[in-house]
Amino acid sequence: MSIDLEIQPRQAAIIGWGSAVPSGILSNLDLERLVETNDEWIVSRTGIKERRVVREGESTFTLALEAARGALATAHIRPNELDLIVVGTCTPEHPLPSTACMLQEALDAPQAPAFDLQAACSGFLYSLSVARQFILSGEYRTILVVGADAFTRFIDYTDRTTCILFGDGAGAVVLRAQERPEDGVRRGLGAFKLGALGAGGPFLRIPAGGNRYPATAETVVAREHFLKMEGQETFKLAVRTMSETSLEVLRREGLSIGEVDLFIPHQANLRIIEAVGRRLDLPAHKVLVNVDRYGNTSAASIPISICEAVASGRLQPGMRLLLTAFGSGLTWASGVVYWGG
Repeated sequence: MSIDLEIQPRQAAIIGWGSAVPSGILSNLDLERLVETNDEWIVSRTGIKERRVVREGESTFTLALEAARGALATAHIRPNELDLIVVGTCTPEHPLPSTACMLQEALDAPQAPAFDLQAACSGFLYSLSVARQFILSGEYRTILVVGADAFTRFIDYTDRTTCILFGDGAGAVVLRAQERPEDGVRRGLGAFKLGALGAGGPFLRIPAGGNRYPATAETVVAREHFLKMEGQETFKLAVRTMSETSLEVLRREGLSIGEVDLFIPHQANLRIIEAVGRRLDLPAHKVLVNVDRYGNTSAASIPISICEAVASGRLQPGMRLLLTAFGSGLTWASGVVYWGG
């Protein structure tokens, strides 16, 4: 569903942001002791030097809660002002209840409906798009959107094709409805484009632990509860879909690639980021990269990057952001944000 922004009396603006990463750091040198690999091999293929990993007492929920509290503090709003909580995650605290409902209780926001949204690494942008529609429709005014994953709990540290890639983290933003300014200048969230290809599901999957293959002694022995990935096919689809949807949302907004001030892609792999940047003809100084320090944090990577860009002064009011992601499903999404700060 797409809502015509030209006839909308309101807009959805980001007014708060926060992030959280675990205390544990897993470096490439640490991985050399676990699996047949080395620092040079990992960096040359992924750009990753270290990643954050959850330790005892840390989880998707604890990271999401810290990020959410940070976003509320930055927005200067209380939990009882929230109208909705949406959590993008594919590593929820439990199969049920939802991580979003756990957040609702921990934040003391019983008035807010809450649900999880599962789109893997695209989960934050999917969630942001859904929240935007609730605001533009007039249904809700203030929404907490969280992207959080602790993927390392599902990683096989005997499989060097996957264990080198993933880290854990969470990021959150607060969206609030604002009246469209009379000057006609775009602010807040612009166009979004979502996509999916169910036929590509086998390329990124965790085979067991769900309804089709519930946990048994056999599935545990076969290591079917860990992530499996077909890297080459995933790479090609990620580059193509992230590039195409990025150009589509810019077209919808009437923007050229030269008018993008900062490009924040999902931090999956440096080679993917660079390939998308080349396809879009974006100069390196406009592309945010932090995959070297965090690895692939799935739904958390874009909101963590937004927080880092603000903290470093790289993201300033009035800037135009282009966001894009790709994940299991297969799913992908892109969006434009006019940063208010």
